[in-house]
Amino acid sequence: MKTGAIKTDFDVIHIGYGPVSKTLAVMLDRLDWKVGIFEKFAEVYPLPRAVCIDHEIFRMLKASGMGDIADKVTSPAPVYRWFNADWKELLSIDWTAGSISGGPEVNFVHQPSFERELDKDINSRKNISLNYNSEAVAVKQNDDYVTVTIKNVETGEETDYTARYLVGMDGANSFVRESLGITRTDKGFEADWLVVDFILNDGLSAKDLGLIECGQHCNPKRPTTIVPGGFENGKECRRWEFMRLPHETKEEMITEAKVQELLGDWIKPDQGTLVRHALYTFRSLVANQWREKRILLAGDAAHLMPPFMGQGMCAGLRDVWNLVWKLNLILKGAASDNLLDSYEPERSPHISDVIDASVYLGEVICVSDEKQAAERDEAFLSGTATPPPPFPILTDGFLQRNQAGEIVGLAGELSPHAVVRHDGKTGRFDDFVPNGFTLVLTESCQLNDLSADTKAKLSSLNINIAVVVNKLTATDAQFADTQNNILPFMTENDICAMLIRPDFYLFGAAQTSDAVDQLVENLVTQAAKYDIEILNQ
Repeated sequence: MKTGAIKTDFDVIHIGYGPVSKTLAVMLDRLDWKVGIFEKFAEVYPLPRAVCIDHEIFRMLKASGMGDIADKVTSPAPVYRWFNADWKELLSIDWTAGSISGGPEVNFVHQPSFERELDKDINSRKNISLNYNSEAVAVKQNDDYVTVTIKNVETGEETDYTARYLVGMDGANSFVRESLGITRTDKGFEADWLVVDFILNDGLSAKDLGLIECGQHCNPKRPTTIVPGGFENGKECRRWEFMRLPHETKEEMITEAKVQELLGDWIKPDQGTLVRHALYTFRSLVANQWREKRILLAGDAAHLMPPFMGQGMCAGLRDVWNLVWKLNLILKGAASDNLLDSYEPERSPHISDVIDASVYLGEVICVSDEKQAAERDEAFLSGTATPPPPFPILTDGFLQRNQAGEIVGLAGELSPHAVVRHDGKTGRFDDFVPNGFTLVLTESCQLNDLSADTKAKLSSLNINIAVVVNKLTATDAQFADTQNNILPFMTENDICAMLIRPDFYLFGAAQTSDAVDQLVENLVTQAAKYDIEILNQ
């Protein structure tokens, strides 16, 4: 649905310049869209915050041209273990296990290094205008574009800039969210924790010091988190987080003496360098609205959660991965902006479930009462404790539906990924197949088995098609499942075809060739709802 060109300063304006904004900027630039970034501070925030990138986000970075950065700043996570005061294991989450995305479940990252690499990339791109000391002070919009008033923090001068869309990624105290009057739902978790980042001396490791590699010490006398923080200049970074106890004040927690006292049980001052310490109030909040016409929220502006699943930054990156393919279609005139109506229904319930899982883990460790801790220990050690909830899937939005409008089958599940062999070469499936809507077929469900009408629809929508087969029998034209990660998923779920969205979630799946015809017809129906003419541009 081509529309008349609207002349604006940018295609998309970002308010805020954290990792979520940086990642979206690179994605949009690679699609040849003009981006304006406005950050009220004078420089990139230099200190660590997030420490985890999960398998889904790692795949996303690889597929969107940031794979070299991901490889450079991450390392595979160890097993995530939870102990009681006596060091008896209460809970173990095996982050080393293979994931549906074809790699480890979680990688640890040094966030400042990650952001520095993204910043270098951004500064080399011609479509991105980066502006520091630039505070958003007013936002307004009409049917065609958004206008944001930016104040130069140094001079006080105000300038208006326009864009087709604006994304507020300006943190927990988001000006964009507040200016729209958007409220948040508080899911009820709140606890103060002292976060301490420490760089070990050159050549020294957590193993050398006898530290827990990755875990939670659920000791009511001092609930403590001990996790890796990635590497900086080859040196191992470590993070400790200490819960503030009821009898302690916030002011007391941030004194140098208190920090040294708390670290004293774990490490000596001469074994490394204290990078920073800060007291954070961990909360669980979700914005009650994620879109107001041409203005959208993402990252901490839209949601906050406790850190115990390592999902804070991952969740924000998931937001923009969901947005970018939709914005691309809309900006190209291939879809109406009603497609953005699917953003909140897809992301808000998902993030709410992730927060619930984070809160579950937070409630395991944030226990300072010894009687309650003993009851918790008994439940876990006896096997009667409620297990952690499964990681959520999409439950609404642009997904396969039945005649009653209900989501069906595997729609909303994350799709499998692996290293494959194709055309005589071995590599990641995503490296062979352009990012976009992709129909994956097995040998039992060949393209020739589909109706002429279905093949015509696949062609008109420009859908990628890949036939995945056993690695022992694959031809060069097919994709050999060399890691046995794709076909076992399809066999286990009794499907011969799956239709994958650009963000790797399944639009839907089919058990037979006839069902593939129905799946594609369902896709056409969903596309028509948003006036989509071509799904892959």
